[in-house]
Amino acid sequence: MNAVYTIKIITDFAAAHLLRDYEGECSRLHGHNWKVEVEVIARVLNEVGMGVDFKDIKAVTREVIGSMDHQNLNDLPPFDKINPTAENLAAHIYKLLGTKLNDDRAQVSAVTIWETERACVKYTEEI
Repeated sequence: MNAVYTIKIITDFAAAHLLRDYEGECSRLHGHNWKVEVEVIARVLNEVGMGVDFKDIKAVTREVIGSMDHQNLNDLPPFDKINPTAENLAAHIYKLLGTKLNDDRAQVSAVTIWETERACVKYTEEI
C-alpha cells in the first residue's frame, strides 16, 4: 500500500460579513471568530521525516487569512462580488493556499471553515 500522510493545522481570525440576497438575520452585518482547519497530504517524507513542517503551513495560512482579520469581508475581493459564505470562504482560502504550498511532495487537500463551534464547511477538490 502507498502511504498518505495528512498534516493538519488549526488557526482562527475574526471578521464581519453580511449575506446579500439572504432572507434572515445574516443579511445584517455581523461577525464571527472563524476557525480555519488546513489539511495537507504528503506521500513522501523529506530527509527529516516530515511531509510538510507544521510551521510552514501555519505561516502561509496566517499570511492568507491575515488580510481578512478584523475586516468586513464584503469589502474585500472576491467577496465584494460573491457572498462571503463559509462555502465561498473555504474555497477561496483553499485556492490561495494551494498556490503557495502545493509542490511535488505535498498538496493542500482540504480547508474547513468553522463559522461557529457547531457549524462548518469542508472544501476539497480531487487531487
